[in-house]
Formats: sequence, C-alpha cells, structure tokens
Amino acid sequence: MSDNKVSLHRMIKSSPEKVYRAFTDATAIASWLPPYGFLCTVHDMNVQIGGTFKMSFHNFTTGNGHSFGGEYLEIKPNEFLKYTDKFDDPNMPGIMTTSIWLKKTLVGTELKVLQEGIPAVIPVEMCYLGWQESLEKLIKLVEPEISDAG
Repeated sequence: MSDNKVSLHRMIKSSPEKVYRAFTDATAIASWLPPYGFLCTVHDMNVQIGGTFKMSFHNFTTGNGHSFGGEYLEIKPNEFLKYTDKFDDPNMPGIMTTSIWLKKTLVGTELKVLQEGIPAVIPVEMCYLGWQESLEKLIKLVEPEISDAG
C-alpha cells in the first residue's frame, strides 16, 4: 500500500447539512467531484455503513475514462464520512481511504479532507490539484442560497 496522501481544508459558507448532502447525493457528487475537464457517471451509490458505490470519470477531451468504487466505512450524518476507493484498472492497485470531516462554524462549515493510500503511479501533486478543483466546484454548488419562489 502506498503512503501517498493529500489533506485539504476549506471554510464553506453553507450548512454542514447541505455540504453533507453534496457528498451523499448521486446527482450532486457527479456535478462537483470530477476535476475540470472530466465528467462523472455514478453507477451505484448506497450511502450506509457497509454500502458501496461505483463511479466513472470520463476525460472530455480524449473520451477515455476510468472507473472506481468503494465501501462506506463510517458515517455520522452532517459530521463525518469515511470510505474506501479502488480503481478498476490493475495498473492503479491498492485501496485508498478518504475521510471527510464537517464542523458547524460561525460562518458555515469547516471541511477537512484526508485521502490516504493514493496509488504510487498517481503523482500526489496531481491528486491534490484535482481535489482543489473539485472543492472549488463543491463550493459553487453549496454556497448559493436559491429559493424555489418564482
């Protein structure tokens, strides 16, 4: 197992409930998780301890993609998520573990992300850059307060 890891921290002007929903709703996560230039298809998502998920990222430029999936290990709604990720590609072996902490603050939500066990073939800098882009998209999804009134 690789000891490659990335850690990110953000303050988000939104409630922990809304940020948590962005991690646990298939349509939402497909909109923000893939880095710029990629599309995401969520094939399956069962957010419960022992539940699994399966997704694919598609490179919009080349049309190529990769699929991955994992299992939810720990869940505390609106506070904490821990899940595994494993690529289907045998050239990217190992199981990654991602931990997500959400904490209510005066301004909204403190978000901490730790992804461990990143396959050695993936440059850590690229993974970190990808997470930065994803979190930028997450913030643009959860910070606007839009009412249904028309």
